[in-house]
Amino acid sequence: MDVQTLTAEHEEKMNKCIEALKRDLASIRTGRASTSLLDRVSVDYYGTPTPVNQVANVSAPEPRLITIAPWDRSMLKEIEKAILKSDLGLNPNNDGTIIRLEIPQLTEERRKDLSKMVSKHAEEAKVVIRNIRRDANDTLKKMEKKKEITEDENKETQTKIQKMTDQKIKDIDALKDKKTKEVMEV
Repeated sequence: MDVQTLTAEHEEKMNKCIEALKRDLASIRTGRASTSLLDRVSVDYYGTPTPVNQVANVSAPEPRLITIAPWDRSMLKEIEKAILKSDLGLNPNNDGTIIRLEIPQLTEERRKDLSKMVSKHAEEAKVVIRNIRRDANDTLKKMEKKKEITEDENKETQTKIQKMTDQKIKDIDALKDKKTKEVMEV
């Protein structure tokens, strides 16, 4: 393995970490309806856990309302159960054809809790990024020990990886700040 391959592999791992953070943050509820709230809710579809958006049409027709129209009406009860079991804290209204989820106004206390949750997710992502950096640096040291790369190449690549790490941490902070602002918005 050469240093370019190593750098590229670790950058890809960091990018995947940021994508995972984006998905996690999208599922955190703000005061406004978003279909991504249901991304992590799965229903039992003929014995297979399946995301709600793959068994129903999910939309947000109003700022405080999500509607779920299952393609198979027999799935209404399953979807309702899955939403109640999830950590969303929403009560589904089932009228026999569609499920309506009304998004209540968030209390100040709940906003603060959600803000802490956003910070926690961001901090976990930063730890993952730093672990990726550490793995890359360990690999570089081993490569230098085996005389696969020179000391200069090692230092140069470590500097590159550090700059990449710093940029990813800034990206995480930007995502965290944006989501926190959304959560705290009344």
